Amino acid sequence: MERLDAKRFGLAGGILYGVTIFGTTLLALATGLGKEMLTLWSTWHPGYTVTYTGSVIGLVWGFACGFIGAYVFAWLYNKLER
Repeated sequence: MERLDAKRFGLAGGILYGVTIFGTTLLALATGLGKEMLTLWSTWHPGYTVTYTGSVIGLVWGFACGFIGAYVFAWLYNKLER
């Protein structure tokens, strides 16, 4: 089995989660659908709201959380793969 590059894996996870929060917030603002559900993210990401400013805050929080989560996953995988 090949080892995972934890930094690159973390970067991919961070980009994916950050863009997901950013995109779904903009989609909710454009269509008006799902705003109540997206407010749940404010519990996990302080400062996040379903607004244009909140979408940028969500992008930053999403990147940070996604990076850390994916990095830890890849690091743990590499440790257990031996």
